[in-house]
Amino acid sequence: EMPSTAARLVLVGVFCLSLMSSAMGCGPGRGYGRRRHPKKLTPLAYKQFIPNVAEKTLGASGRYEGKITRNSERFKELTPNYNTDIIFKDEENTGADRLMTQRCKDKLNSLAISVMNQWPGVKLRVTEGWDEDGHHFEESLHYEGKAVDITTSDRDKSKYGTLSRLAVEAGFDWVYYESKAHIHCSVKAENSVAAKSGGCFPGSSAVTLEDGSQRLLRELRPGDRVLAADSRGNLVFTDFIMFLDRDSNMRRMFYVIETDSGQKLTLTAAHLLFVGHNSSMTAVFASHVRPGQRVFVLDSTRQRLEAVRVKRIYTEEHEGSYAPVTMQGSVVVDHVLSSCYAVIQDHELAHWAMAPVRMAHWVSSWLWSARSGAQGDGVHWYSELLFHLGTWLLDGHALHPLGMAMSHS
Repeated sequence: EMPSTAARLVLVGVFCLSLMSSAMGCGPGRGYGRRRHPKKLTPLAYKQFIPNVAEKTLGASGRYEGKITRNSERFKELTPNYNTDIIFKDEENTGADRLMTQRCKDKLNSLAISVMNQWPGVKLRVTEGWDEDGHHFEESLHYEGKAVDITTSDRDKSKYGTLSRLAVEAGFDWVYYESKAHIHCSVKAENSVAAKSGGCFPGSSAVTLEDGSQRLLRELRPGDRVLAADSRGNLVFTDFIMFLDRDSNMRRMFYVIETDSGQKLTLTAAHLLFVGHNSSMTAVFASHVRPGQRVFVLDSTRQRLEAVRVKRIYTEEHEGSYAPVTMQGSVVVDHVLSSCYAVIQDHELAHWAMAPVRMAHWVSSWLWSARSGAQGDGVHWYSELLFHLGTWLLDGHALHPLGMAMSHS
């Protein structure tokens, strides 16, 4: 859903102000640009779950990895939560309900504060955390300490719809208004490949330089000229500006888009990829691409892009992830044309929003005409700012459910 003209004006105004105030240096610290007006909370309906996908899928809390018992190697993954602002039912009287993964603990502690702010005098209550007694269905995330069942301390059922919404806001990866008696919340695995998943390629993916040679993404330097395409689909060489996100170590889940002609493009679920026919191209999330659709592949003999059918799609884990941005807003990676953008399902809007970054690159290269050194790991502050603004201004359907979990971290 396209934002209104007013929203666009607000976006560009804030972007320009942010650039002026930060002078392209390090980004804003914690609490920067926090909303003055509390967000209107829409309670969840009974039996509603957010995001609207199955709990153990990539878009929510991810797959079940196996039951954790007290004598299993993975028991060390669980940590007790002694937060005095949370009431633990602990009906087994073993302290099991206090045990959970660190991610679950972080989200629960965040929720406890929200509950006290929402209803003074009321606390968050946990009726079930880690379960070692087999009280849940097979492959329940309670067996891994990745799920909690919650109520309020006053057990006022009229609060549970709002409590569910507060849990979503606190950053739980899946929230389900499961029964009249409790809300079910769960999180991704600590090492989850989707825990912080913007739009990236693995560092082993390759781009084409102006001299025709291939270079690994992780070796790109600002100012390198890489192969991309203009808005009409014509091949052009464009400046690589920077990485919006760079992580050389973390393992993530990637989608592999394999074509009839043998090309394989590997990218995260929330990354935008161009599909269509020779006459038209549309940017869609990688996780929305389907076999039979056509992607744009480099025909090196004729030096043009050709629409080639997608044969199959599967997932792979890779270590290291890189989100390059070019002046053109597109890049040919592993011989397939891709957008540089992710999370927001609108390539043109994303490209428009990155205009200050392109302007800054143009000015700096004009003034200094020197290449910058290697960029360190981390999410670029401007990317983070855009994401926060996007969640504020855009309809939720315009954002990928695997958008950046950093919005809650």
